[in-house]
Formats: sequence, C-alpha cells, structure tokens
Amino acid sequence: MTEELVILVDEHDNQVGLMPKMEAHEKALLHRAFSVFVFNKDKELMIQQRALSKYHSPGLWTNTCCSHQREGESNIAAGKRRLMEEMGFTTDLAENISFIYKAPFDNGLTEHEFDHILTGTFDGEPNLNPEEVAAWKWISLPDVKTDIEQNPHIYTEWFKIIFEKFYNHIER
Repeated sequence: MTEELVILVDEHDNQVGLMPKMEAHEKALLHRAFSVFVFNKDKELMIQQRALSKYHSPGLWTNTCCSHQREGESNIAAGKRRLMEEMGFTTDLAENISFIYKAPFDNGLTEHEFDHILTGTFDGEPNLNPEEVAAWKWISLPDVKTDIEQNPHIYTEWFKIIFEKFYNHIER
C-alpha cells in the first residue's frame, strides 16, 4: 500500500506540491487539511475519541472527524469521504472558516495545517471504524468548552485551538 500524499500549500492555500503524509509531519511543512463538525437537532456536537492505535494523539477526544484532502478533491468531497471512512455515515457539509495552526507532538511529528472547518447535521447513530475511532458522544458546545478548560490533556491540539480561537464561528 502506498503512503497517502498530502497537498503542500502556501499561507494562501495555493498548492505548492505533494508529499507523503509522514514526511510532511516530520518536516513540519504546511499542508491542506479539514476538520468536520457534525451537530444534531439539539445543537450538540458529535465528538470522537481517536483509536488507541493512531500514530499521534491516540485516545484523545476531538471533532467528528478530520483528515487531508487528496489532490483534485474538494474540501466538501474530502469531508464526506472521511466521515464515511471514520464514522460510517455521510451528510451534507458546508464550508465554514479556515485557519493555519502548528502543533508539535511528543513523538517528533508536527501538524502544520491549513485547516478548513466543515459543518453538517445528523441525528442518527454512527457506525464506527474501530481502526480510526474508539468511542463517540454528543455534547453541547458550552460543555465542550468547559471540559477543555478543565481537562485539556484529553483533547487534540487542533480541537483546542479551534475552540479557543473560533468558538463563535462554529457555534450554531
């Protein structure tokens, strides 16, 4: 199996190249990514606990799903693809905001991403892929914000950044 390629971008999200995902994370190069936030009819957010086998941030809680776009794939198509791969369902998604963040990890890798926030709604039960996701739950945004403040060590870095800087943009 060939390693997944990520799309290297400049600070304006213009593609400047392709690189194997692990190499981009080892070199901390800026690349395109997306984070999906799915809400239910009660305006609760579906969050997931990353599988314990993940190469970074294993067992941490985060947004509904996230990953990297493939070359030629739109943000929406990528979000829908990954939502199905991780959570076992799909729904309509809308582009919300985007931002750049950089987060080094203890294992020597660094996420340096131009992250596109995608939002959607869903009221069913996910069909989790156990290789990607250990658990899931619905939680209100105020409760997530409070829990991040009280227990920051159980959440992914990008999720904490989104809540710190962009809470008002994803609040519905």
